[in-house]
Amino acid sequence: MSVFPSGEKADAVFGRLFSVLLEDEQFVEKARKESLSVQLVHSRPDCRIFVSPDGVVLGDEAPFKPAITLRMSCDTAHALWLGRLPVPAAIATGKLRIRGRIAKVLELVPLLQPAFDRYPDIAADAGI
Repeated sequence: MSVFPSGEKADAVFGRLFSVLLEDEQFVEKARKESLSVQLVHSRPDCRIFVSPDGVVLGDEAPFKPAITLRMSCDTAHALWLGRLPVPAAIATGKLRIRGRIAKVLELVPLLQPAFDRYPDIAADAGI
């Protein structure tokens, strides 16, 4: 059974997580400069999130084509954000699949530190 009981719960947790990133001026500035946008497609349960410097959009409709698409299960995302599964290991084992330029992904990873720092509290507050 998944860590997330429903897609709605996953939307709430991951939506909050990426809202945290948009509060970080360094992330927003770099994302704008590099035209970074990300579509996260989670499964089991289904959850889709589009993140750009302009905001977070939950659901199937992305406002434009993302620079990067990341596909993984919600359990894999949970393990990644908790720091239990390193990104390179997730990629190597096929738990995380990437569409887009790998260079863009490498630019993105260091900017995600505020999200890694806050995820345990966000998940705990949501009962995950």
